Amino acid sequence: MKIPFVSFSEVNQKIKPEILTAFESFFDSGWYILGDRVKNFEKEYATFNQVSCCVGISNGLDALHIALKVLDIGAGDEVIIPSNTYIATALAVSYVGATPIFVEPNLDTYNIDPSKIEAAITSKTRAIMPVHLCGQACEMEAIMEIAEKHNLKVIEDNAQAQGATYKGKLTGSWGDINGTSFYPGKNLGALGDAGAVTTNNEELAEKAAILRNYGSEKKYHNEVIGHNMRLDECQAAFLSVKLKSLKEWTLQRQEIADWYFEVLKDIVHIILPTTAKDATHVYHTFVIRTENRDKLQAYLTNNGIGTLIHYPIPPHLQKAYQNLGYKKGDFPIAEKIADTCLSLPMWPGMTQEMVIEIGTLIQDFQR
Repeated sequence: MKIPFVSFSEVNQKIKPEILTAFESFFDSGWYILGDRVKNFEKEYATFNQVSCCVGISNGLDALHIALKVLDIGAGDEVIIPSNTYIATALAVSYVGATPIFVEPNLDTYNIDPSKIEAAITSKTRAIMPVHLCGQACEMEAIMEIAEKHNLKVIEDNAQAQGATYKGKLTGSWGDINGTSFYPGKNLGALGDAGAVTTNNEELAEKAAILRNYGSEKKYHNEVIGHNMRLDECQAAFLSVKLKSLKEWTLQRQEIADWYFEVLKDIVHIILPTTAKDATHVYHTFVIRTENRDKLQAYLTNNGIGTLIHYPIPPHLQKAYQNLGYKKGDFPIAEKIADTCLSLPMWPGMTQEMVIEIGTLIQDFQR
């Protein structure tokens, strides 16, 4: 059977009537920018994320950019990020004029290794930006302790892990101010670009709200040099509909992961995901590793199975960051993950039969 890497068809069909009703209400309202739909979603997502404040932003990258700006991080500053993250994390740091400082992940969990952070701290370090990759919560308690010890800010990149927890506390609620993405493929995805910042600091939330809207709190009165980075009213309406199903979809992802673990557990040379002690995983992606990654991917593709590589080139080896002077071998763990990781299909609506088919094909390839 053909199995795409991701499919929205089943979830979209279930919520289609409510989505169309939400769109019609938005369309008929005559108010299309920063209205009640954005305000309502901000309240709903803050409640879901167990924080006092949520500010709707145009996308996840802009949310991280805004988060850094409200903390007054800029030129001459350094921000610690994982060496294996998606480039958006590094770009946000660059946008404010600061320098991304890469720290290697734990090879088992793919998340930044807290034991390696302190060695990267200098007099220029202003913040740590942990990324909850693949849907697994970082080991936030240790990260927060390091930040407090060195008087650093923490900004969580929560684009992939809405609903995950560490020691019972939700990702996106640990840091001083945090960014998340609602890109369509995320666990909570809009029907276009969208994002948000979350925080328990009302002053930071107010600054973020001003920065996203041309630096203006009152129309035509501009307190600071701001941006046009507003969450769209229409996308906010859609997100309010989809948020009601997020917990159900998360349980489905975790069940699909359990099926994968069962069918892949005895296959040699396949490394399965590992969840850190006290962390939970919401499986934005289900990532395996194998030295035969490229051949396995080609085999699965030829048999109708969609896969992706998250991510084939680490940020330090991207041409965009050649000015930092890194070379191949400087971050071997990130490079090893990039050379061996493969993301298998993972989406609400997948059946156990699909997972068994994928597992059988991987078994056949290994033989």
